[in-house]
Amino acid sequence: MKNIIIKSILFSVLAVGMSSCTEEKILDLEPINNISESAAFSTPSLIASSMNGVYNAAQIGRYNTTSENGGRGYVWGAAFVEQGDCRGEDMVNTAAFFQFTYEGSYDATTANNVYYWVDGYRLINRCNLMIEGVETAVSKGVITKAVGDDYIGQAKFLRAITHFELLNYFARPYNFTPGATHLGLVYREVGVNTAAEIASEHAKTRSTVAECYTKILADLNDAESLITSNGVTGGRVVAKATKSAAIAFKTRVYLHKGDWANVVTEGNKLNSLYSLTAAPNGPFVLANNLTNSESIFSIQHSPTANPGVNGALASMYKQRLLVSISPIIWRDPKWLATDKRRQEGVMVNTSAGVKYTNKYTDNVNLTDATPVIRYAEVLLNMAEAEARLGTNMTGAITLLNKVRDRSLANPATETYTAASFASQAEVVQAIIKERRIEFLAEGRRWSDIHRLQGDNLAPVVGIPAKLANAVPPAAAFVLDGNPYSGPLGVAAIPYTDRRFVWPVPQVEINTNPNMAQNTGW
Repeated sequence: MKNIIIKSILFSVLAVGMSSCTEEKILDLEPINNISESAAFSTPSLIASSMNGVYNAAQIGRYNTTSENGGRGYVWGAAFVEQGDCRGEDMVNTAAFFQFTYEGSYDATTANNVYYWVDGYRLINRCNLMIEGVETAVSKGVITKAVGDDYIGQAKFLRAITHFELLNYFARPYNFTPGATHLGLVYREVGVNTAAEIASEHAKTRSTVAECYTKILADLNDAESLITSNGVTGGRVVAKATKSAAIAFKTRVYLHKGDWANVVTEGNKLNSLYSLTAAPNGPFVLANNLTNSESIFSIQHSPTANPGVNGALASMYKQRLLVSISPIIWRDPKWLATDKRRQEGVMVNTSAGVKYTNKYTDNVNLTDATPVIRYAEVLLNMAEAEARLGTNMTGAITLLNKVRDRSLANPATETYTAASFASQAEVVQAIIKERRIEFLAEGRRWSDIHRLQGDNLAPVVGIPAKLANAVPPAAAFVLDGNPYSGPLGVAAIPYTDRRFVWPVPQVEINTNPNMAQNTGW
């Protein structure tokens, strides 16, 4: 069944900011298959295709092209991983492909950050049009309310997580001001497909970060309530939004907010539904990407629907070797030399002595799923929350060990105990280090850098210094029990520097007079 993408969602006059004379038509009210918006919600099969179109937008996006499948995986496909990795220090950009992101040399016109915003808001508008179209279809009796609620829940899930993802790049973290009263985003809840709606949405200004979090959590709560599948009962569901995916994301959002009790409350809901795979590579075995016991939400790819040679994860990380593991994390003494996540040909691929991830292996058909959230993250979110609450340190260490122990050569002797730590801070720091190791090459490092600024127990100061934008020397990867102490070619970026957050794209500023730019840009 063809994915029907309602092209009226391309409200670039509003959220993309391009004129109809530039890179693409901006307000084309006919969808790509010449099916009007009203027709797209006229039958159950067309409604199902429209929902598939929303997932396609999350999977592929667009990248300076008029082709619907011409994108590079913005915002939840490959770009989610690649941009998150290259904003941090634990992966190295080896060529020029992600250089602006890696070095912090971007501006308001740089394609990588522009299209994060552009495709993020395109996806959000697709979600809003889906919600409105389904509500109309239910009112007309085209589908039942139960079926409609499921679609609406899925759309609200994608709307919530996309706003949250954009917040982590285009706004300061929650704790930047008391009460998170600083600028967040415009939280879009209206499907734009008329000139009047464009004008109305133009009038809206950026909400505070606190207001955005409130809406994100409300959408995720609605998603949990409305979606039919819990992701497990009746068959494994990973490539679509589920109740469990909404719950898992709430642990991530509450962690960023510093609401530790709710991280634990939400995480406990998943204890009987998910489990870690026996081996750390379990979620990445190609045949099991979408069927293993650990993956909660991933973006599915196929030979004909993927981000292509210039975006797909296996292309960039394995075939073209454009992003390597950094000696900074590879040489970290806290990452035991015998850890199974170092296993050659399983988790790691070595080329000319340089270490690359082997999590993405299909460099022929480019079908590796993009891991968005796994149960391992839920466990570590809960571990950190318990450690920060300080009332159940044994429970925090137990949760940490659940993730870490499966990768140890000798868990009986190498597992953490209470005696392993001298303070609460050391437990939290161990959890953060475990996140860096466990989620290496999954785009998660930037999220932690962002939220841990000024933290009281495990602070990160700005964007840490990195190796130079180039292929690291093989000698830098030799393990000798000491941390990497070689040259760092990219200087740290202070938290106060304007580059800590991406600028709102200039095309948006040019066309939306009410859109405030980030400070300093």
